[in-house]
Amino acid sequence: MKVVGIESSAHTLGVGIFADGKFLANEKAFYKPEGEGIHPRKAADFLAENAKNVLDAAVKKSGIKLEEVDGFAFTIGPGLGPCLQVGAVLAKTLALDYGKPLAAVNHCVAHIEVTRFVTGIKDPVIVYVSGGNTQVIVREGDRYRVLGETLDIGLGNMLDNFGRAMGLKWAHGSVIEQLAANGRYFELPYTVKGMDLALTGLLTAAVKALKDGRKEDVCKSLQETAFAMLVEATERAVALSKKDEVIVCGGVAQNKRLQEMLRIMCTEREARFAVAPNEFNADNGAMIAYTGMLHLKAGDVIKPEKAKIKQRFRVDEVELRWD
Repeated sequence: MKVVGIESSAHTLGVGIFADGKFLANEKAFYKPEGEGIHPRKAADFLAENAKNVLDAAVKKSGIKLEEVDGFAFTIGPGLGPCLQVGAVLAKTLALDYGKPLAAVNHCVAHIEVTRFVTGIKDPVIVYVSGGNTQVIVREGDRYRVLGETLDIGLGNMLDNFGRAMGLKWAHGSVIEQLAANGRYFELPYTVKGMDLALTGLLTAAVKALKDGRKEDVCKSLQETAFAMLVEATERAVALSKKDEVIVCGGVAQNKRLQEMLRIMCTEREARFAVAPNEFNADNGAMIAYTGMLHLKAGDVIKPEKAKIKQRFRVDEVELRWD
């Protein structure tokens, strides 16, 4: 089966093509707001302006023609409304023009499924960390169940807010990671409640600490504290679920220190740990193409006229019709 997937939940317009068990293309254009958060309308305008070029690049790289594909898939949510609309309109137009079925994909589920596929992990505890989401998840029957999550803001958003407070214009998470490597740890607020965690108190304290402390030390302490909270929640989920596999996915999963801390915990608990290559952790169209294929094979299609975006769309709302 050949599927074209379109991702547009936030700052990335991604087009991926998955065919017969392989990724043939994974092209993208990336909106970079300097010194501010993502403005939905500005981001959507950028995505719309670049959509055709990204689609053309993906088709060219894949070596297939659009009339040869078996279906199209797009991110229906969660995400920023204007941005989601760009991908939805493109996918619906393609499905109608070529007379192909359409699949609507949950962004979070796509991160999980593509990570399971490329790592070979079957039934893990899932650590999903992105801009707007921080969740510890397991699969139960035909649903993903959230065992623990942030009670306020996502880990990625927390790092972005801190980065802007520090005067960074872009790539906040990666810069913080680099600075943290040369810092010294000091104690910051640590809030874990069962398998849930709260990050705003940590963020506030870290921003205040910037006034008197070395930025390397504050980055180190912020990162270590936030990741330790997440690892603690994950370890409890492993113990509760009795699963022996753990994956981490989403944009923040690219952080090497987070991977290291999770790997150490898994080693101590004799669990297997895995993370996908960075191209699948950053937002991308390939994960939408792959998960769209799962939907299409299960007969889970949507009529273009009924494909309405869902800005709020939790991972546990999705019925999973595949193993």
